[in-house]
Parts: sequence; structure tokens; C-alpha cells
Amino acid sequence: MKTDPSVLDRIVKAYDIRGTTPNEMNDEVAFALGVAFADFVNAPMVIVARDMRVTGESLAASFASGVTSRGINVLDLGLASTDLVYFAAGKLDAPGAMFTASHNPAEYNGIKFCLSGARPVGIDTGLATIRDAAKSVLMGTGPSAVAVRGTVSTRNMLDEFADHVVSFIDVNALVPMNVVADTANGMGGLIVPVVFERLPMMQLEVMYPELDGSFPNHPADPIQPANQRDLQARVTSGGFDIGLAFDGDADRVFVVDEKGRGLSGSTTTAILAAAVLRNNPGATVLHNLICSRSVPEVIRESGGVPVRTQVGHSNIKQVMAETGAVFGGEHSAHYYFLDNYRADSGIIATMFMLQELSRAKMPLSQLRQPFERYEASGEINTSVSDAQVVMAAVADAYKDHAQDWVDGLTVDCGDWWFNLRPSNTEPLLRLNLEATTRAECDDHVVEVLSLVTSV
Repeated sequence: MKTDPSVLDRIVKAYDIRGTTPNEMNDEVAFALGVAFADFVNAPMVIVARDMRVTGESLAASFASGVTSRGINVLDLGLASTDLVYFAAGKLDAPGAMFTASHNPAEYNGIKFCLSGARPVGIDTGLATIRDAAKSVLMGTGPSAVAVRGTVSTRNMLDEFADHVVSFIDVNALVPMNVVADTANGMGGLIVPVVFERLPMMQLEVMYPELDGSFPNHPADPIQPANQRDLQARVTSGGFDIGLAFDGDADRVFVVDEKGRGLSGSTTTAILAAAVLRNNPGATVLHNLICSRSVPEVIRESGGVPVRTQVGHSNIKQVMAETGAVFGGEHSAHYYFLDNYRADSGIIATMFMLQELSRAKMPLSQLRQPFERYEASGEINTSVSDAQVVMAAVADAYKDHAQDWVDGLTVDCGDWWFNLRPSNTEPLLRLNLEATTRAECDDHVVEVLSLVTSV
């Protein structure tokens, strides 16, 4: 049965591709996207890798077949984390395609693209072009295979990546710690142990290390508090100094202190920003518009220049290139480093956290305190039939307060603020709200959600 080309309109998102398998993401679609990506990048070689999802191997192979049909060679990294692919794209100066659906449920798969040098590909910087070209392939009007196909070769870059990761810190300055990582049966199970082999002073325990795309223990979505509970319980029961929660493709990490309390992505961003600015005084640091107000405050106090951005890796990387920023952070636990080809990496962020803990000579529960100044709702998702209609109604309800539409709707109510934005990967409207006190935060959440659900 032929796949309807219109499926590409549903699965091509703002900065990556995600769809259910096999009705949306299948071998036919992957092949078409391979042809389209090959023609778009017009490079000598394309890097291809995949996470542990059941459909990944077949989809990546079909994509590679599409690429080679256009006379371009493929370098297959096999199983990898997304940040390993970004590293490879930077080091080898080649475009890359990572087959992953990140934190999405097991029935999903998708692709994160990058250009040579790990440069981003978003809807306005290539994804729309790739989508339309793939449509023509599915319709049978796309380009034909060339006479001399490209070749597929393989390479294991895990050790090179691990060496790169630890190069960001002075390993000799680290103090011994007990570390536990919940890799959620995702790609962290592959990369985390190899990196920690280079940190002999650290005692590492890995929870759910088996690579299993069915996610038998819990979803690989650590931004949801429920998915951190196993880790939090293990931290306290085992007397660990720090806990690490990685998402499915291991490009994100959430941190848990020794008391079993999770740090928000904003708190970690603020800690990392202060650390990076110590060696880069006066530098620009990015934060997305959902990050806590504490983040730009800390950046200024640390001598840096804060720049507010839209959400999403393609947006962050583009603004980093435009501004020369040394670091960028998101509430969702994406952390971007200039010396990592401006790409995000959960495991590099981990190195900085270990460095800061070692330097501070205090528990993480104390280290975090100066960086936490407000109370936040966390991300609250609501299913809505028409996100634009809902946001317009909420905007009208708060028309007397300062607003912007940089990414969704942000409303500044003085001592509290909130953002409503549609998910780029699921049919959801996401609320993030921050206030001075917990009681005010909770009250305002009820207030805004009542508007959202009444439309």
C-alpha cells in the first residue's frame, strides 16, 4: 500500500520529524526523506545513526538507501545518542540524520537533521524544502536513482565522543562522588558508562541501562515528574551525591540532588551559565523564553549578556551563531555549548555539574539555592482542538497586561508571568507559569487553566 504524501505535512514539525509507525513513519517515507535530504545537502557524505527504537534499524537503512540512490555516500554510526551525531557532524564536517523520537512513546519514530558542522535544520532553514521534495518522491515524480550509487560504510565514534565530552572540564579537579543515572532504557545506557570510564574518581550506578525501545520501566521523558520518581527514590536510598535522568536519545539530562529533589531545567541552566561565564567574562548566553526569570538575572550577575530566544534546538543554534553566544539553555534540559559545535549535550552538561559540585565543596541541595528565586508550575499539558483559538481567547482575557507572541503567547503580569505554546511534537497546549510564591503560582495556574479548558 502506497503512503499518502500528505503524511509529511503531519510528521514534519518545526525543528524535526516525528510520527507514529508504521502508518506515518515507515520505510517508504524514510527512503523518500533520504532522497530529499541528499539533494538538499548535496554533500559528499551523510552521517546516519539511530536510537534503540524497534523500527530504527529498518528506517535508517531505508533512509540510507534513499541517500545512496542519489550518488552520496553514507557513514553509518549505528546505535548512538543524538549528541554523538552532532559531534560527528561537527568533527567530520558532514550533514547528519539521527533516527529518534526522543521522549515520545514507543510507537513513534522520527529524524533529527543537521547540516555539516552540526548546523541546525528547522522548518525555515531546510525542513520545508526537504518535506516538499520527499512528497514528490512519494508521488513518483521525484528524481531517479543515479547510475553510480553511493556506498555505505560504518564507524564507531563512541570513544572519540567520550574523549570530547571530558575535555570540557579539568578531570583532575573533580572530587570523588557517588553518581546514579537513570537512562530509561534509552541511549544513555550506551554513552554514560563509556564517559564515566574516564572519571575514575566517580562511582557510577546506571538504572535501566538495557537499550529497549519499548521502554519497559517508564517513559524516557524526564521533564515529567512521574518519570523521575524511581531515580529520586534510588538517590535517597543509596546515599548518592547526584542523580541524572536522561531522555530517550540522551541529548537531555535532568538533575536530582542528594535529597532526591529534582532541579528544573532553568536551575541547571543558571548553574551552567555561571560556570561557563567564569571562563568567558562578558560573553553572551542564551535562554529560551520559558526559562525562569532567575536565569537572565544570574547571567547578568555573572557578568554575561542574556539573550531571550524561542524554544527549540534549531532556533537556539541559529541565534548562537548570530550572537557568538558561548552557552544556551532551555527549560526542557537542552544545554548548548559553543565548543560543541553550538550543539546540545546532556552528558557535557553533566560534566559541568560535576565540576561545579566539586568546586563548591557543598551538597547539591545547597549549591542550587541561590539559583532558585521563584516558584514555577513546570510544564502542564492540555489537549485542545484548536490551540490558536485558545491562545487568542486567553490573550484577550489578559489584554491589559504586557504580551508577546515570540513563541506562543507570553503574558507578563508583573510579579507573575506565563507562556502558552502549542507542542511541536504532540497535539497539546503547554502552559508554563512562574510566580513569587508557591501559593500564588498554584492559584494562577488554576486561573489560566480554567480559561484554557473553557474555550
